[in-house]
Amino acid sequence: MRKIKYIAVHCTATSQRTSISAIQSYWKNQLGWKMPGYHFIILPNGEVVQLLNVELVSNGVKGYNSNLINIAYIGGVNDKNEPIDNRTIEQKASILKLLKELKKQYKTAKIQGHRDFPKVNKACPSFDAKKEYENV
Repeated sequence: MRKIKYIAVHCTATSQRTSISAIQSYWKNQLGWKMPGYHFIILPNGEVVQLLNVELVSNGVKGYNSNLINIAYIGGVNDKNEPIDNRTIEQKASILKLLKELKKQYKTAKIQGHRDFPKVNKACPSFDAKKEYENV
């Protein structure tokens, strides 16, 4: 069993209309990844899709993946590819529910955004996840 120290919240940095298969194709064909970037991805309608068992390592935060669970919502940028918190009400509810479930199992895990890790120069997840989920 992996020692989970973090639960990282991400955005896909894509349009909210982007399909999971397009995201997976990017990981495989452009980045050359064998494993997904996230364990869970949340669609605009709030549906949570598990892409990888949490016991396996995903590719969400370079240098930290062995000790974290990565979750992402589809979106996070506007039409000019600029960071924006464009989570739907359904995505916000699903992220919160998923984080509460994960915290029951991984009580000591810290919840934070991708941008909160050292040497990360990104706006991801386009909102302050550390502050928003500090009481989860």
